[in-house]
Amino acid sequence: MNEEAKRKSNIIYWSSGIVSICGIIFEVLFGALGSYILGDGITQYTLTISLFLTGMGIGASFSEKVMKHLILAFIWIEFGVAIIGGFSSFTMFGITAFAPPGTDAIFLYTITILVGALTGFELPILIRKANEIGVELNRSTARVLFSDYAGGLIGGLLFAFYLRPQLGMVKSAFLVGCINVTVALIVLWLFRKEIRHFAVHAVIGLGIFIVLMIGFFFGEATAFSFEQKLYKDPIMHMETSRYQKLILTQDRDDDVRLYLDGSLQFSSMDEHRYHEVLIHPTIGYAEKHENVLILGGGDGIAAKEVLKYDDVEKLTLVDLDPAVVELANTNKELLKLNEGSLKNDKVEVKNMDAFEFLEETDEWFDVIIVDLPDPNNESLNKLYTKEFYSLVRNHLVPGGAAMIQATSPVFATEVYWTISETIEATGLYTENFHVDVPSFGNWGFVMASRDPIDLSKVDISVPTRFLTTDLLPSLVSFGKDEDGKIENSDGGFSELKPNTLIDPHLIQIYEKSWENY
Repeated sequence: MNEEAKRKSNIIYWSSGIVSICGIIFEVLFGALGSYILGDGITQYTLTISLFLTGMGIGASFSEKVMKHLILAFIWIEFGVAIIGGFSSFTMFGITAFAPPGTDAIFLYTITILVGALTGFELPILIRKANEIGVELNRSTARVLFSDYAGGLIGGLLFAFYLRPQLGMVKSAFLVGCINVTVALIVLWLFRKEIRHFAVHAVIGLGIFIVLMIGFFFGEATAFSFEQKLYKDPIMHMETSRYQKLILTQDRDDDVRLYLDGSLQFSSMDEHRYHEVLIHPTIGYAEKHENVLILGGGDGIAAKEVLKYDDVEKLTLVDLDPAVVELANTNKELLKLNEGSLKNDKVEVKNMDAFEFLEETDEWFDVIIVDLPDPNNESLNKLYTKEFYSLVRNHLVPGGAAMIQATSPVFATEVYWTISETIEATGLYTENFHVDVPSFGNWGFVMASRDPIDLSKVDISVPTRFLTTDLLPSLVSFGKDEDGKIENSDGGFSELKPNTLIDPHLIQIYEKSWENY
């Protein structure tokens, strides 16, 4: 092989690696878009990966029809990937804001197949071009595929650890599209002697690049206006952390709301109803409360309620996402709500997974508060399993108490009582609470203790806005349509099973329960 042929073959290998990086980034980007906008991350990632691979198969089968002008075909494939992939996130937010329900899912799955097909189309073309240059078929195939697979690893790591947290989904898509076009233009220039009407293709490529760069610098602001329409109130803060998207809104009446990945966490107008029931019955029941643990609660509001008790000596708060804690400690509206609780000398914040923390710590706690997001994906589901609640039990002192937020017994009745059944399966005694929180609806909690729970021992002695000692009996009374008796199709009642790591059926129950709300 002469030097010219070697140079061209190296260009092909490098190109296959780079476009593979772009392809895998688009693949996981589509999964992230589906998870954020459509919900249920496991389902969305499964669908997008499956559809992307199916598209690659379709593209590979059609590529055999291209026998001439291989480099030009590759260039136009890259132009197509750049345009479709580059505008994917931007368009997805626009469709979600303005189009009829369901259109966003159709759009996402369509572009996933299209980009997958174009990605599958390009690899056989590059292999044939390398073979055409003079590289043996087995060597050209192996080298192109090695570049492709290695590029896939790099692309996945780039998206997870840099692009998504630093640039967000809109800018990331435009940037990767620009890379696709750049590769196409470099290949176009290096193979220009083989291409007729070189200038025409170059001008088109440069035009696509300019449009994508405009999208990179200005598209996010427009997408922000699209996303604003998904929320009732004006957005005052938005960021994408390593783990999730944080949105803070505020209306004219100073109602501040925090959303994580689109799910409402609290409204400042009624959060006191939620947090007072979460905290005060538990601390009021526990024999002592010198050492308190909060799992979740990175906004600091639950910690504020705990710190109302002077005899609390240490409060450990474990929240996975440091961005939530940073926002709680710096945003003036959140500081008003949490009264700077996370800066208190009694508070120690640990940014780690709650399951991992309980596995590693050797501490015992008088009170444990579990204030975690609903079990709507696999990673959250493990925090609603028998194994997790067994860890909670194992770190709870005799005479202590735990309180677990457990979603709505009205909207998700089977979910709520399955959580309660799972906690009981660990050998803990339970008491069931629910309270009306206007921004959420009727919301449920499960108190747990090593001993039978007697609420007559509870006295709410600290200042509250809603909860009183006399009100407690009403919070443990449930109506007939929310009492845990789940009627099945035979007219009998379903038997609830504990949720476990091996049998994580709570996710399916959760999806079914909330699909109409």
